[in-house]
Amino acid sequence: MESRLSSLKVEDLRTTNAAMTRCISLAKLAAKSDVPIVLLGETGTGKTLLAQAIHNSSARAQGPFISFNASAMSDTLLESQLFGHEKGAFTGAQQAIKGKFELANEGTIFLDEISDMSPLAQVKILRVLEYGEFERLGSERMLKTDARIICATNVSLRDRVRQGKFREDLYHRLNGLTILIPALRDRREELPGLIANELKVSALRLGKKITAIHPAAMDCLLVHDWRGNLRELSHTVRTMTLFCDGDVIMPEHVHFPPDLEPLQTSANSSEKNASHAHPDYDGGDLLLASAVKRHVRFVYKQANQNQRRAAKLLGISRATLSRHLRELNHK
Repeated sequence: MESRLSSLKVEDLRTTNAAMTRCISLAKLAAKSDVPIVLLGETGTGKTLLAQAIHNSSARAQGPFISFNASAMSDTLLESQLFGHEKGAFTGAQQAIKGKFELANEGTIFLDEISDMSPLAQVKILRVLEYGEFERLGSERMLKTDARIICATNVSLRDRVRQGKFREDLYHRLNGLTILIPALRDRREELPGLIANELKVSALRLGKKITAIHPAAMDCLLVHDWRGNLRELSHTVRTMTLFCDGDVIMPEHVHFPPDLEPLQTSANSSEKNASHAHPDYDGGDLLLASAVKRHVRFVYKQANQNQRRAAKLLGISRATLSRHLRELNHK
């Protein structure tokens, strides 16, 4: 994953979803400037991935990308991690250590879960944003940094300000541009492609030759809520790849956390139940590309063969739908 992220650019991101298209468009604009960015989205929506892509597409791409999770730390440890410390600054500090801001000089620092940062840490970061300077813990020497800041949060910073849990002046400093990343359940039309990509990566890592997903298994994946978003999707595909002992993913290979089981379709759904959910699943060609075509055919029929309505339901352009229909031999 690390090697994939290190080379990923915003231009590499593809989507057929309107909300995600806007997200990527804003990310492209963000990459052209040095304004601080707030990435807002549920846990697992890919905030770290997008932050890395913005960095890789920016003028700072040759500089370091330093990621740091800002939650659940004592003030001393957090200050040490962010700004470094001198030898003897506290018990156990046996040598001087550079902090994240120092390491990120001329690059990008990504602060995850910024909303959970302590009041003291907020004051320190505000100073860096205002003056570009900081002190290592245990030192009175002022150091300079030229690091671009990208923050991530799964809650509204504006709401945290109203609750008195986040400094208003820091909020305004950080909020050069806010990019909302949509939840996976709001971009279901992308599921087949995302699943196919994750399956390819997982199969390669585990040394398995998996060529297809059975329609009943695909149905389980398509109707799931994905409250863990991309992170849950990656874990689920990795797990079903591990359980699969053949070249086709079957329904019994698909497992979700107990509290996230779909209400209507479970991992143990039969092929018969799957055919009720998707009449075009006839148990024939099991290739992933064919599963996508079956889904397009199903939606097209549900839309009474109205291309404009079908394209809207699928979240794709009419040109893309027409291409799919030509492949399906529709007139």
